[in-house]
Amino acid sequence: MAYGGASPTLQMMIKQKIKLRITRYAIRNTNRKGAALLVVLFIIMAITILSLGFLSRSDVELACGQNMILRTQMDYLAESGLEHAKGLVQNPQDIDSGYWTGATSQQLVEGSNDFYDVTVVRDDPNYCNYIIDCNAYRRKGSETVGRSSLAAELRLDPCIAYWVGKSTTIHTEITINGDVYCDDDLIVNGIVNGDAFSKKYITVNGSVTGQKNESVTPPVGLPDLEYSDFSSQYYYNGSGPYSVQPLDPDYNSTFPGPGVNNPACVYYRNGNLELKGEIDITGMLVVKGDFKLKENCNLTITAVKSFPALLVGEDIKIEDDNQSLTVNGLAQVKKTIDMGDKTGSSLNVIGALCITNDEGIKNTNGCTISITAFPDKAAIETWPTADAANKWSPAAGAFFRSIQRK
Repeated sequence: MAYGGASPTLQMMIKQKIKLRITRYAIRNTNRKGAALLVVLFIIMAITILSLGFLSRSDVELACGQNMILRTQMDYLAESGLEHAKGLVQNPQDIDSGYWTGATSQQLVEGSNDFYDVTVVRDDPNYCNYIIDCNAYRRKGSETVGRSSLAAELRLDPCIAYWVGKSTTIHTEITINGDVYCDDDLIVNGIVNGDAFSKKYITVNGSVTGQKNESVTPPVGLPDLEYSDFSSQYYYNGSGPYSVQPLDPDYNSTFPGPGVNNPACVYYRNGNLELKGEIDITGMLVVKGDFKLKENCNLTITAVKSFPALLVGEDIKIEDDNQSLTVNGLAQVKKTIDMGDKTGSSLNVIGALCITNDEGIKNTNGCTISITAFPDKAAIETWPTADAANKWSPAAGAFFRSIQRK
């Protein structure tokens, strides 16, 4: 390219300056493109770091949420274990032992990985209170990945020890460990370690440690045992019929106990019965008439599991001093228990006593009477036929007095 009349030397200088400017422009443009790339890289890096932070935080919150769900599920499972125990404690007829003491590796859903262990301990000597511990957990292989433990105190309420069908007086010689119901007016001169219920009025001259409940309906009904169900044959655990052992009016032989043909050991007297001496009966004694203890009679009756202990169609009468009647189970008497003011004589019921149609226990001077609510012994299941069972329990309900997380 020619630049007018410039000399070759000038033309060379002009060309060099033009090349220099072009090189500087190219370098300047190249530097600008690198800066933009760095800015883009920094932006991408910032976005990546923020994204990783959000993802990490999300993972943590997700894990916290999963842990919260697991803890909630285990809490509910532990509460279900408490309810499981509550149901069986209220219905001891449904188990083989006296009361349900618990079990391990229980499941609500078969085949799941969720389990619970339950232990039940009676709060002696208060036979209506139970301490229950439940431990719920989830298994993942051999590892436990979640756990919730609850401890509770269960109270059977009301838990009737003494049920009377007419106006009655609990005399000073009488101690009731449990709750009392009277289907008329009730006078308490003795001790009731529990609540008192009455269809009409309650007068307390002695002691009632629980509440007075007047003008109320029966918290539990009567067992309504029928003599006809045990007069000649009976059913037991849905099997039978089995034959009862009849008794003479002054029976003085031994009471043999359970047998193949009489598994509940039912002994029946169609009329009055008198017993003498030292006698232990395992089973059920049924007397359609009066039942008398005389001549140094010390009688102990222990019911077979989930069956009544004593059924009397008229009165029980203590005929001499220093006699004793002990009943381990449910006793149902139609009229009265007449202690006869016999010095040193005693009545001890561990279970429940129901006097259906009279004034209850009378003529107690010089005597000792103790009636203790014991649901395990008093709860029964009888079978009028092989296809139908009647259940009765002295416990009308139950509630948890306390539940604590362990």
